[in-house]
Amino acid sequence: MREHIEQVKAQSEQWRPEEVLRWAFSTFRQDVAIASGGGVEGMVLLDIASKVNSKPRVFTLDTEFLFPETYELFDHVEKRYGIKIERVYSALTPEEQELAHGPELWARNPDKCCDLRKVEPLRRKLSELKGWATALRRDQTKARANSGKVEWDEKFQLVKVNPLADWSIRMVWDYVHKHNVLYNPLHDQNFPSIGCTHCTRAVQPGEDGRAGRWSGFQKTECGLHIGGPQPATSQLVRIG
Repeated sequence: MREHIEQVKAQSEQWRPEEVLRWAFSTFRQDVAIASGGGVEGMVLLDIASKVNSKPRVFTLDTEFLFPETYELFDHVEKRYGIKIERVYSALTPEEQELAHGPELWARNPDKCCDLRKVEPLRRKLSELKGWATALRRDQTKARANSGKVEWDEKFQLVKVNPLADWSIRMVWDYVHKHNVLYNPLHDQNFPSIGCTHCTRAVQPGEDGRAGRWSGFQKTECGLHIGGPQPATSQLVRIG
């Protein structure tokens, strides 16, 4: 499979998002799922996917620290598309995390907090799959600049597709307005990137679009899209 992906990778750069998704669904069927954090790119990706596959698998990493607006958006998404978003949780409840690592871990060691609440749960979820789809764009961060539309994910050891990799944020919003796509109302309040309540703030005029994430730290990624292969842990993931 890995050798085949290298052949597809170059070819896929000419594909539209629909074609990337069609390839993924036909290749992996129910063993591929869309990861969505509720950002506008993810909503666009889901809308496009729903026109290729009426019942795509979708999951979200519920850190249990998401904004109320994000939870409400997921409820509306499920109703509009007739799907059930798979909620993937950390092995630790917020209370258990505080007991094990002290209060407000995100304020002291955000990398550790992201690892516990996002990276490890994702690793467990992806162990069930053969492929996953993300809505990342190359121009979001330096770490994403070389993302392929179809690629082998070294960190999690499966196929990863990024159908919107070559899209600009303007293209994303043009699609939203043209197709009346649902999106998080926080985007209208200067939140271009939306994560957990503790580590996300509104962006001020002139700031980079990722400046509102982990403000005060030299951190722009939660760890899902960077790094090499990691060993599996013995932690279990609560799935609701």
